[in-house]
Amino acid sequence: MSPLIRSDKFLTWFAPGLVGVLLLLAWEVACWHLAVPDYIVPRPSVIASTLRLDFVILMKSLWVTMQITFMAFVLATLIGTLIAFVFVQSRWIEISFFPYAVLLQVTPIAAIAPLIIIWVKDTMLALTVCATIIALFPVIANTTLGLRSVKPGLASLFRMQRASKLQTLLRLQIPT
Repeated sequence: MSPLIRSDKFLTWFAPGLVGVLLLLAWEVACWHLAVPDYIVPRPSVIASTLRLDFVILMKSLWVTMQITFMAFVLATLIGTLIAFVFVQSRWIEISFFPYAVLLQVTPIAAIAPLIIIWVKDTMLALTVCATIIALFPVIANTTLGLRSVKPGLASLFRMQRASKLQTLLRLQIPT
């Protein structure tokens, strides 16, 4: 391996690390010099100290957050993919229902979260529902786009062979 390649790999790690350390140092000095209260913008040293002192509590909270994130990711992927499969079956279905998916995306979660929390009594489930709603639209939009972006020649071949919509979905659109 040439020294140039090794130095590129070294720079790939070293340069961003150095910039990160310098930014943390600048943040620390700026907060100290400007006498910014810790409750407004905590210094990196205060953050590190709090992380060390409250490590167990923070890790328990991280675990709960990771569980909610994972469950919401799985649900959004399953629901969004199924909705996208329905959307690509007919332009009429997509045109009729896609605006509601967009409406769900542009509605601030802070506006509907209180309702979800009231309706869903379990806090973890309510938070999972909120996170799923946030993640749902990108899955629907990107999966629909991906399923629609098959090569026109292959789509024509499937139509010529009189493939059903299900066969086209399973054998052309999903693999593509």
